[in-house]
Amino acid sequence: MLDGFTTVQESMHAYAANVYSSVTEELSKAKDRRFIAVEQEFFRLWWDTVATDSQKKQVRQLVKNGQLEFIIGGQVMHDEAVTDLNDQILQMTEGHGFLYETFGVRPEFSWHVDPFGASATTPVLFSLTGFNAHLISRIDYDLKDAMQKDKKLQFVWRGSLSLQKQEIFTHTMDQYSYCTPSNLPFSNSSGFYWNGVALFPDPPKDGVYPNMSLPVTKETIHAYALTMVDNIRQRAAWFRTNHVLWPWGCDKQFYNSSVQFRNMDPLMSYINQKSKDFGVTVQLFALFYRVTSSLDWIYASRNVLKGVARQASSKLHAAETIFTQYRISFPDGPVAKDWALDKLKALRWAVSEVQHHDGITGTESPKVADMYMQHLTQAMMGADELLAALFLLPHKLNSPSLFSADYQGKDRVREAPEQHIIVYNPLAWNITTIINITVNFSMASVFDDSGKPVPAQIQTTAQSNVTFDLFIMVELGGLQHRKYVVKFSEKPCSASGDCGLTYKAKRVLFDRKSTRDWTRTGRRLLPVLNECYKLMFDQDTNLLHSITYLQDKRRVRMKQDFWEYHANGDVKSGPISDNYIFTASDAATQAYGAVEMEIIPGKIITEIRQYFYKNTTATDFSFSITTRVPECYKTKVQCHRLEQTYSLGPLQINSEVVLRTTTSLSNNKTLYTDDNGFQMMKRTYREFDNNTLARNYYPMVRAAFIEDDQSRLVLISDRAHGVSSQGSGQIEVMLHRRLWNNLPWNLGYNLTLNDSSVVRPRLWMILGSLNVTTEVYHREAIEMQHRPVIMAIDQPKKPLKQTRRGFPVPTVVLPPNLHLLSFSVPGWNYSSKHAAHVKQLEKGKRHDADPDYDRVLMRIMHLYEEGEHPELSKAVTVNIKEVLKGLGEVRALEERSLTGTWDINTLQRWKWKTTDPPQAQNKRSYANETTTVTISPKEIRTFFVYFK
Repeated sequence: MLDGFTTVQESMHAYAANVYSSVTEELSKAKDRRFIAVEQEFFRLWWDTVATDSQKKQVRQLVKNGQLEFIIGGQVMHDEAVTDLNDQILQMTEGHGFLYETFGVRPEFSWHVDPFGASATTPVLFSLTGFNAHLISRIDYDLKDAMQKDKKLQFVWRGSLSLQKQEIFTHTMDQYSYCTPSNLPFSNSSGFYWNGVALFPDPPKDGVYPNMSLPVTKETIHAYALTMVDNIRQRAAWFRTNHVLWPWGCDKQFYNSSVQFRNMDPLMSYINQKSKDFGVTVQLFALFYRVTSSLDWIYASRNVLKGVARQASSKLHAAETIFTQYRISFPDGPVAKDWALDKLKALRWAVSEVQHHDGITGTESPKVADMYMQHLTQAMMGADELLAALFLLPHKLNSPSLFSADYQGKDRVREAPEQHIIVYNPLAWNITTIINITVNFSMASVFDDSGKPVPAQIQTTAQSNVTFDLFIMVELGGLQHRKYVVKFSEKPCSASGDCGLTYKAKRVLFDRKSTRDWTRTGRRLLPVLNECYKLMFDQDTNLLHSITYLQDKRRVRMKQDFWEYHANGDVKSGPISDNYIFTASDAATQAYGAVEMEIIPGKIITEIRQYFYKNTTATDFSFSITTRVPECYKTKVQCHRLEQTYSLGPLQINSEVVLRTTTSLSNNKTLYTDDNGFQMMKRTYREFDNNTLARNYYPMVRAAFIEDDQSRLVLISDRAHGVSSQGSGQIEVMLHRRLWNNLPWNLGYNLTLNDSSVVRPRLWMILGSLNVTTEVYHREAIEMQHRPVIMAIDQPKKPLKQTRRGFPVPTVVLPPNLHLLSFSVPGWNYSSKHAAHVKQLEKGKRHDADPDYDRVLMRIMHLYEEGEHPELSKAVTVNIKEVLKGLGEVRALEERSLTGTWDINTLQRWKWKTTDPPQAQNKRSYANETTTVTISPKEIRTFFVYFK
């Protein structure tokens, strides 16, 4: 029901509210009528804000009768290309929790017909959720043609080599997709859609919509029946069974369902009465949804929205884990639990909503993108309020707050301004890392919560000469937060060392170099070293020249710069690019004419800033790369992570800009990209009859790499991008697009993607041997996702005179190959025993149940594939009680399905006889009688945890 053209408010007003009101009334009139609802966002809005008590009673009965069925049951039908695993699980959990708490039902089937392609992660997640069958539609058109010809549109899908038992029966819609055929020889173009086309922003007052089909009457019923039966027979030739799925409905239908059913009922009855003549019997299967066209998708539209969506997801994870710790440790603390849960719910809703396949993909109109941004930013502000409350309010009514404590240092009489910050590690691992805050003072010293000086570095920011970057070395335990005090000074440090362990770094400038002068290069190379790498920069080009991985001494030639694809904007001149599709008019061209560079050598990091100009006389740069090389001497900071931030925009019209990294690796144009952050997929370059360039682009949600027999170059991303290897040794990431075309449909819905924003995405780069990169890149991808949360508690001010120590914060630490995927208080209130929950619903006892604040939802994920690493790929046995003992004593542990609605011991999914039976896996230990569990490679295990 969500689409890329209208906001939630417009859709609710124009048709969504009418769908459920109308369908509820019509289904109640005849018990042989059925209706299937997919996405929960609009249904929940209707249920909470529109439905009367009488309608709610009717719905409960319809659900009980099986007339109204929820399939998928997530908040939205999420995209499969650019969504992250965390967010897919979240949005399904949100919808499933509502359905189970409200009706006691658990969706058993998927209806994933509109996402722009199919991901191998989906069958794994849907299996773990408890689905019995999966339905898709949009796959590569050449593949669909071949499958349709060979009657292979139905199959059992295993999405993971490590989790072969997580398989699901999959039905692929044929060439007609999921809509009832619309081209009828005797009627107008709306086919079997008798209630016409939805009107925005206001529906017609008389209820008569335009473009309505001929009604089913004595004169037309036979023609309708022949058309329907002929289409059913045509479809039947493409499948192996005698049952043909013929969906009834399409986009924005059934908002006036009385008209629909009034025409559908007699037509079905007519066909069934003449079943011997027609050779067909039909059973009602109606749906309500919307569609977009399918071509060659691109994954880089609306880069800013993709970045904000990922930030919101990360902030949600941090806020969930902090609130859960607070609830366990201080159940009677002064932070109001209902207020806190409302803040979390708002962010859950916003993050779930934007996962829609016309949301995070960027295929929506500007006003819808603005709606998503508004919902995300408002909800993140609410989460910030919650974080501040949890950090600042006293945890016990009679105890001081964390920040009434100040560090116990020797130098208390100084009147230099100081600022307090909280740094929180949202991961269940111990970390030592470098954080960055922007300050307005030229010098600062940093102290931890015990008063000890902390290594730091300060330097002028790239954006301004009056602001400064302060880099701070922090050490944090798993799920731990610490306080740091920053003491500022306008004066240079004295010989006595009154600036603590802070190093003031200064920049070295290099002249702008024109690409026209690149006749002799590689003669003047400037090294930047740390314990892992030697980076060489070419002073004749101001570009990266090579990187040597010091452990094996292998040097890889490497150049990074920006290239540009030019798009056609005139439909009369050939294919166009827009929100949905990427059809470059030719090969990419170099997007700059000159490069400047400055290097800031440091003791915490060395920073290289490269500015790319259109020509030697341009005043402003068009693109930039900022590379931070950690200086890891005598510290625990990992040296292999090269952090890069880019700046692009506003772009010229009909320009699609890529970061191209060209190396000496012999990868034969073979690329590896991640599926939703879950598993890596091999992408072999292929030639096609048309649009080969675009069809060799793939989504990179968290990671991508190229490799040869000795070395691997890994890129870790903070948001989804499109990525490709268009030449040997190359990996290019599309970072930004700005397009305009004169296609009437695009102009009508404002889908030309005239995106004038400036984007600042971030990539981490890792180079090394195959063994070393395998060991580290999984964790690096998680650490990119969940970087430390930094919260400035106050503005710089004169120091406090009192001193108190803060209290120690317990840590939660998992083995290095396990990740704490979720640790939250979902708030759903239902009995863990299904029969008991259904019985309570029947008695009406849980229709408005209070939230359950004592049930903790925990998911643990194994990061490695089977056989991927000699040690880290092994199954891991952990005692949950021991892992969580710092937070409190675990009273009970229940293992659940992925979204929490099934007791794992009672979940019995359909089994299929296949020609290739799944391989035997490690025997599973269930957690309902013990707190010790074994987690196998790539496994995700979900638990309800109860504390004393």
